[in-house]
Amino acid sequence: MHLMYFTEQPMSSYPEEEGRKFGYTALLFSNRHFDPVEGARLYEQRIIEYQLVEEVGFDGIMLNEHHNAPFCMQAKCNVMASVLAGLTKRVKLVLLGNPLPIAENPIRLAEELAMIDMISKGRLVSGFVRGGGVESLATNTNPAYNRERFEEAHDLIIKTWTVPGPWRWEGRHYQFRVVNPWVLPLQKPHPRIWIPGVSSRETIVWAAQHRYPYIALNTSIEDSKKIWQYYDEAAQKAGYQSGPEQRGYLIRCHVQDTEEKALRNAREFMWMQGEFTGLMHPVWAAPSGYLGPWARRALAEVHVGRRPNPAAGLPFEKQIQRMLIIAGTPDQVVAKLRIILEETRPSILALWGNDGKISHEDSKNCIRLLGTEVLPRLREIAKELNLASPFELNSPVSLAESPLAQQSAAAS
Repeated sequence: MHLMYFTEQPMSSYPEEEGRKFGYTALLFSNRHFDPVEGARLYEQRIIEYQLVEEVGFDGIMLNEHHNAPFCMQAKCNVMASVLAGLTKRVKLVLLGNPLPIAENPIRLAEELAMIDMISKGRLVSGFVRGGGVESLATNTNPAYNRERFEEAHDLIIKTWTVPGPWRWEGRHYQFRVVNPWVLPLQKPHPRIWIPGVSSRETIVWAAQHRYPYIALNTSIEDSKKIWQYYDEAAQKAGYQSGPEQRGYLIRCHVQDTEEKALRNAREFMWMQGEFTGLMHPVWAAPSGYLGPWARRALAEVHVGRRPNPAAGLPFEKQIQRMLIIAGTPDQVVAKLRIILEETRPSILALWGNDGKISHEDSKNCIRLLGTEVLPRLREIAKELNLASPFELNSPVSLAESPLAQQSAAAS
């Protein structure tokens, strides 16, 4: 099993009363409330915590990015990945990921990722995302073309990494007279690509068609099983049988020495769900054209007040009850994570340990307890359930690298 650590890197040092007054803290909440001194302190603390993550035995560090939102300080995950590529020695750097639709130059992005892969000696996992609606609005890209730009940028990056230049690209959204970068990844044919998401059927099917692992982002057990059903069906149509190595799961998980302290800190996970002004307006989160037809009715009902805003989430106690948030002592956490693993069977597990205003010391203690008390037992459970990671199985990085595809290519 591949076990990695994640935090949104929240910029929690801003006047809460101002956020409550404005009502939403993404996109249009004024950056005059940003404190760069506090920001520098938080960046330093996160870097120290990431180094501790490697020290205590995690397999990977998961990084992401968001824009115009204090719930995430990572405006460019490649920057933090570059820092960690030089500061760490062993852990995988898992970017989940770069929002392709807002990239105006995918070739430049391919070069950045290649540099990270070489500096880290081949430890990059390059995840790609469509990005939230806020990302499109913050970067002035048309949300109606989000999926088209995502797929074309992906195809351009893969070709850049695998087909020697120079050559020309004439697409619908990107045109380049010369593609011939002299910075290419260390890993061949290219770094592994993992795709994170919540429930978009189109993205699940697309990931399965490419044989990319799909990382379910804190979905319920019931919804996760539906995701794997969509994935398995698409995989079968693509000519292979999917397994746990194509399944990933992110879960909010906070550990402390006592249950009381763990629950007190775990309530900070509600910080970006409205209890601490972390909400984004539903129109900004999913602007017109961003979602497929399957989601339009529900979104319209949210807009007119007939359905509650799903971004607000469930109350904290309900999320604890449904294991959308796991908090407690190491023994309590392992018992609940066993249920998650038995029910959803992922070979990639990301533990989201820090959010909101959890202190630096408590964050470090959580990481230590996860590394010394939780991870070894999770590895034993994974062996018991036959949940081997993609790295242990050395599974193909894409459908094009699968034995079936190679046999087909040879036959043709």
